Amino acid sequence: MKVSIKDFTIDMDVKTNGVEFEIRDNQNKFLGDCYVTKTGVTICPGKTSKANGKKITWKKLFEMADQ
Repeated sequence: MKVSIKDFTIDMDVKTNGVEFEIRDNQNKFLGDCYVTKTGVTICPGKTSKANGKKITWKKLFEMADQ
């Protein structure tokens, strides 16, 4: 799959290591990390490591969103 970041002035392919996002709520409480890679998304609640995170493929993510 090809995944691109398009919020910048250039298109940039997301590679195997991907992009890491730190997720916090409106009170600045740390909720976890989210990794976006070319194969899907890995959600890591709290201090969960990437290796132990919940992996979701792009296909599954779009199936979930369509429900």
